[in-house]
Amino acid sequence: MSTEAHWLARRASPSTPPRAHGVVRGDDSPGRSSLYEGRFGRMFRTLPPAEFSDRDLEKLAAAMVAPAERRPTPETETDDEENQGINAGYTYLAQFIDHDLTFDPMSSLQRENDPRALTDFRTPRFDLDSLYGRGPDDQPYLYEDDGLHLKLGRPLTGSDVDRRARDLPRHQGGRRSRARALIGDPRNDENVIVAQLHAVMLRFHNHVVGHLSRDGRRGSFAEAQRLVRWHYQWVVLHDFLPTIVGRDTVDSVLPHLRSGTSPYADKPDLRFFRWRHQPFMPVEFSAAAYRFGHSMVRPIYRLNTNVSRKLILTPRDSRRGLNGFRDFPSHWAIDWRLFFDLDSQAPPSGIRRIQKSYKIDTSLTNPLAHLPPSTATGIRSLAERNLRRGRSMGLPSGQDVARAMAIEPIPDERLRVGKATEKDTPSNPRLTSVSRAFAGNAPLWYYVLAEAQQQFERNDTPIRLGPVGGRIVAEVVIGLLLGDRYTFLSQAPGWTPELALPDLGQFGIADLIRLALRGDG
Repeated sequence: MSTEAHWLARRASPSTPPRAHGVVRGDDSPGRSSLYEGRFGRMFRTLPPAEFSDRDLEKLAAAMVAPAERRPTPETETDDEENQGINAGYTYLAQFIDHDLTFDPMSSLQRENDPRALTDFRTPRFDLDSLYGRGPDDQPYLYEDDGLHLKLGRPLTGSDVDRRARDLPRHQGGRRSRARALIGDPRNDENVIVAQLHAVMLRFHNHVVGHLSRDGRRGSFAEAQRLVRWHYQWVVLHDFLPTIVGRDTVDSVLPHLRSGTSPYADKPDLRFFRWRHQPFMPVEFSAAAYRFGHSMVRPIYRLNTNVSRKLILTPRDSRRGLNGFRDFPSHWAIDWRLFFDLDSQAPPSGIRRIQKSYKIDTSLTNPLAHLPPSTATGIRSLAERNLRRGRSMGLPSGQDVARAMAIEPIPDERLRVGKATEKDTPSNPRLTSVSRAFAGNAPLWYYVLAEAQQQFERNDTPIRLGPVGGRIVAEVVIGLLLGDRYTFLSQAPGWTPELALPDLGQFGIADLIRLALRGDG
């Protein structure tokens, strides 16, 4: 390693021996890790928790849920609630990334939690442990007998772009309708879309195994795993993050991306996400800022052009819904051209258009107020669950976080609740009309959404995260990449995706999907 790269090595390497934590997902050798702390923590330790009553949070949650749609917008028309800057697939890529980073089965909505005492059972690293589990030696049932390929599920039909679509591998004991997925993280079976995205990642791994073999480099599982992780990390940094927070915010944290200089020329600017030995998972990120995706969920999706109807997110009749943890109909294979930009010739409207996410704003689609029992017990409203979780974690107010970041807080008169559309914006109620307890004291999750909503000018305005939410998300994502000695940013900062197709330019999630769909190795 060159002398000028030592700053990166120092940031990535712990200065004290890491504690042992048994066999851990994510490593430099299958199933082993020496970089695991597994703790939540705070970015803004000196800020006091914002205080709200149960009633205040219930009222705000109710105000944030949109009325049920009587007549869905036809596909021949533009839906005013759509975010023209973000395709619908990024909602579920965000969910997949979240499941790769965090898993906290011990916290409760009903009690206060000390982040220092919470264990993150998912390593806070972009290592795809949700995909690989504990590796072929420790969880062989996830793998083929060769210990190299990941197992796939039953064939799926319906997608004109993917004739070899596959479901997740499932345990078929008992009732078939309740068949559970055999994967590293069961949460990636929560809905049909994230389940099929996980299945694409399984196929991408198998494609990489085949690529190594065809390239005369038939090697170990660890080599294939490394290549898959690095391509995935590249997608997170160069595609997902700019889509959600904007290119300028990413470049401000990693200045060398803007200047086009060597990765060692400009030191990363991590102003707020700092750690002593190893990165932790900030609760401001996991319990607030990164929950932006909940506002992006559409009520209805078209999976492919051969299904006669679009599918409702969480209907009472599960046969018409995207509910997970089951064998869904085999003709529901996703046509990924309807979710990501795989086809430059996609029409602007009709059944073959790229569906857009909903806007990042202070409104959640109505089905999210009625989560199914398979996903949520107790409180069924996702908005209320988020607000209560933020309070139980002792999160500071959005205004306090903004001031701590030297950002002028949004005045109360500009904090509204509702959809970012030309029709709704004039009549959206002020946050303080929901309760005076929110005067200068907005819950951080709400504030991040309301901050993004300040960008709204007209229905076709692209909306991304704002200066508070965007900076938190960018710093944590980039900080975790820098703080892990095994990412491409740490081991080979000048690396570029070797599987990138030469005629496609920048490698992104659409390119990864294209490669996965080519074959399974």
